[in-house]
Amino acid sequence: MEERLDRVLAHLGLGTRKEVGRLIRSGAVRVDGAVVCDRGFKLDPEGARIEVHGEPLAYARFFYVLLHKPAGVLTATRSEREETVLDLLPNALWRDDLKPVGRLDRDTEGLLVLTNHGELLHRLTHPRWKVAKVYYAELASALPPDAAQRFAEGLLGFAPAGLEVLGPRAARATLREGKHRQLRRMFAALGAPVVYLRRERFGPLELGGLEPGRARPLESDEVAALLEAVGLA
Repeated sequence: MEERLDRVLAHLGLGTRKEVGRLIRSGAVRVDGAVVCDRGFKLDPEGARIEVHGEPLAYARFFYVLLHKPAGVLTATRSEREETVLDLLPNALWRDDLKPVGRLDRDTEGLLVLTNHGELLHRLTHPRWKVAKVYYAELASALPPDAAQRFAEGLLGFAPAGLEVLGPRAARATLREGKHRQLRRMFAALGAPVVYLRRERFGPLELGGLEPGRARPLESDEVAALLEAVGLA
């Protein structure tokens, strides 16, 4: 499928559409050996040979990024007033079509996937696929003795969830749905409000030692496992 040259270059992380427009007009871009100065030039990015300043570009249609979202950052693609998860990405990972898979609320940190693979994003967030999400929580008060049982029964009408009590005021919870502030509401209903919440796993992916605010591309085996988890392998 043919696409505009400026969109292809922006998709590859060479800058915004405005920035790559300037790059194209400067004569720095070649397509199949010929200099192209028209930002609206149409090409098949998967078949064309694209060079910028003499360096060939490797085109990939889909991108997958794992971010450790810090608390206080908005899970959104743009905001006029607040920092968003896209603002955290380094230039090498930034793409104008990346979208977060689901949401972590402003006060929650942890693993967030961003991708431009629309069908994967849809399936990862659809209840049908029941992708597990694991969170570590620290609480303001001690949990009641029946906390795990009440989670398993479907507290507040939510789907059943797993709860591993780690201490009087710490727990690890596993959800297979992701409604607005769900865990915070569930813990509050047990009389143990959340004071700290971090997502550690999303399906087959683990946060590992990635520091808050840092991001990395997914490895090929991680992408394969993610696709397999929702029937897209």
